Amino acid sequence: MKILVAGGAGFIGSHLCEELLKQGEEIFCVDNLLTGNFRNIRRFLENKRFHFVKDDIIKLLSQRLVKLNFGAIFHLASPASPNPLSPLSYLHYPIETLLANSLGTLNLLKLAQKNKAKFLFASTSEIYGDPKVSPQPETYWGNVNPNGIRSCYDEAKRFGEAMSATYLRKFDIDVRIVRIFNTFGPRMDKNDGRVVVNFINQAIAGKPITVYGKGSQTRSFCYIDDLIRGLLLSMFQEKTKGMIINLGNAEEHSILEFAQLIIKLTESDSKIVFKPLPEDDPSNRCPDISKAKKLLNWQPQVSLNEGLLRTIVYFYKLPSK
Repeated sequence: MKILVAGGAGFIGSHLCEELLKQGEEIFCVDNLLTGNFRNIRRFLENKRFHFVKDDIIKLLSQRLVKLNFGAIFHLASPASPNPLSPLSYLHYPIETLLANSLGTLNLLKLAQKNKAKFLFASTSEIYGDPKVSPQPETYWGNVNPNGIRSCYDEAKRFGEAMSATYLRKFDIDVRIVRIFNTFGPRMDKNDGRVVVNFINQAIAGKPITVYGKGSQTRSFCYIDDLIRGLLLSMFQEKTKGMIINLGNAEEHSILEFAQLIIKLTESDSKIVFKPLPEDDPSNRCPDISKAKKLLNWQPQVSLNEGLLRTIVYFYKLPSK
């Protein structure tokens, strides 16, 4: 089967491409490399079933792609880091983020309609905003600031969901929406700016670990291998058409606890320093994965400690510059 992975040079996208190649599929990885990294996919080029197309889903897709007959389309193309200090942050690319999840989603849905292909929209836990309900089930509508600093991402993903759901209802496209919660693992960019990367980088360098607020806000961390397994099940398992599915780890940790764990696992001498909480930073984030368990027979298998150790080893091996 020919499969298109939009955003395939990113952290999650490159792992997805790798697993699909292992399963014998022919992969067309589309990425404009705005926040994706060619390093993530370079070694796949040796595989004749892997094709890299530098293209922008916001624009009209190349004729090469339009002429192909895809059986499945994964839409993971979007900046995702909320950290304003990161050069990869969607706060540096607000227009591109809005367009990737709106016009980009429309372009890929049109391609799915033309090909009668399965379509997966990679949404986010951020559509729940600063939730009043915890854990967050798929039925929860969220508590999002529609014009706040993070709205270029939150509302873009909400619009992408609405566009995907509309194509399902109007044209009967084989659509599913997956809301991805905090995910980590090897191939995260060292400049990503999200909490896992920041803490590991700071701990390895022996620098103070920066915790915002009091560190009482909670997050749930899912290892990349578990997420990829969930994405594949969401796309190819029977009876997933039209489904909205949370994928993440339901084990909740405070940011302060997480910082302390990183210090322990890296055997670092880093101290923890506290800085003011960023605007619209959610107080908690924890998925209700009951639906994924029932529908996909899926739940995370890699423990937080095991996943972090694998990730720490990866960051130790990265060049210093």
